[in-house]
Amino acid sequence: MAAYNNKKIGWATAAAIVVANMIGTGVFTTLGFQLVEIQNTWSILLLWILGGVIALLGAYSYAELGTHLRRSGGEYHFISKTIHPFLGYLSGWVSLTVGFAAPVALASMGMAAYLGKFVSIPAVPLAIFAVILISLVHSFDIKKSSGFQDVFTVVKIVVIAAFVGVALFSGSGDNAVDTSGTWMQEVSTPAFAVALVYVTYAFTGWNSAAYIVEEIKHPRINLPKALIGGTLLVTFLYILLQLAFLKQAPLQALQGKVEIGQIVAEHMFGWLGGKWMSITIALLLVSSISAMVWVGPRITRAMADDYPLWHFVGRDNRNGIPVRAIWLQSAISIFLIVSGSFQQVLLFSGFVLQLFSMLAVIGVFVLRYKKATTGFKSPWYPWIQVAYLAISAWIVMYMVVDQPMESLWGMLLLGIGAVTFLIDKLLLRRNNGVKWNTKQNSSSTTGSSSLDKSKLSIAKDLIQQL
Repeated sequence: MAAYNNKKIGWATAAAIVVANMIGTGVFTTLGFQLVEIQNTWSILLLWILGGVIALLGAYSYAELGTHLRRSGGEYHFISKTIHPFLGYLSGWVSLTVGFAAPVALASMGMAAYLGKFVSIPAVPLAIFAVILISLVHSFDIKKSSGFQDVFTVVKIVVIAAFVGVALFSGSGDNAVDTSGTWMQEVSTPAFAVALVYVTYAFTGWNSAAYIVEEIKHPRINLPKALIGGTLLVTFLYILLQLAFLKQAPLQALQGKVEIGQIVAEHMFGWLGGKWMSITIALLLVSSISAMVWVGPRITRAMADDYPLWHFVGRDNRNGIPVRAIWLQSAISIFLIVSGSFQQVLLFSGFVLQLFSMLAVIGVFVLRYKKATTGFKSPWYPWIQVAYLAISAWIVMYMVVDQPMESLWGMLLLGIGAVTFLIDKLLLRRNNGVKWNTKQNSSSTTGSSSLDKSKLSIAKDLIQQL
């Protein structure tokens, strides 16, 4: 367990957040779709190795950014400081509205789908209950958040390691292992490229500790350890887990299927084993939901300090926890669960988040050019950053071609964010150019009242300006 005081967490808890964010539904669901056109075991393992390499390239860059720009907020803060505040704002806007709320909704519904079969509770109420309960856990202090996150992440790692150990070292009958030489043909096909895009989705979350850098003790040392160490651990587990799946079930049983973990468990242990595997996967998703509930609101909190429009979510409790931001994100997640639209939102938010991840990594070049890097320096500069940007650009271009409607919706979301940026500027002008600082004005009611009155006339000013 990580050592912590009331305000800071150690590297182990920060790494637990990385691991919990990364290991979600993707690793248990994507193999079946990969096996439709890619059957060679070496090809499958290469996909997951490449996914880990891409995540590791990003982790090195974010470690450098986070140890120099030591403020919570992730891309929002990095891009604002290295490129332009407007682009940083748009990054924060996406995270504030759907970037974390949609994955929370998806993981909660996934957990409910696995559990709902055995507890006779409809999926939607169960998912809502999970969001509320986990948000409540994170609404008190860092100690409770750290303890909860550590316990569920350790359980996740132990369970996956135990499952991998049993699967790899126990006998199996018919399986999907194919170690012939066909992998050289498969890796040059479009199907391999498509599969790599979805594998990168399963690796998202490698940057999560950078969003809460202010809450990490000695970030110059502990942030790189958390980002790089967490990413390496997850990559290792992912590769072994895919090999375990292939070894314990036949190809026909896995192809095109979503519930890979349950199918493999049934082949290993029978129907009862599949039932317990479903319950176990549901519990594993608790740590993923918890990590996103912890991380996402820190971006909103950072924006509340900088932009008057969002000051209403900038109040912390007495232990420094951004409670209002936590419950705003939870409310959006619950809305997405009820509306059932989170999967579409997840696709188009993923597109724009990939764009902003590229902009953040470009910030490393800006810091090096200005010779402003005072923290961790990523090795093999600039080749790590060039490689990450090249691969990310390929992914973004592929998404535009393969998912044009989702990409268009992503750009529309950015357009709405630009309008809110304009509204904030009008609000700031009406407030005589004085930025609202929630940390300095946490006990002030006069400033809040004045600002709220200003909001009432923003629509009129906006119409006049347009």
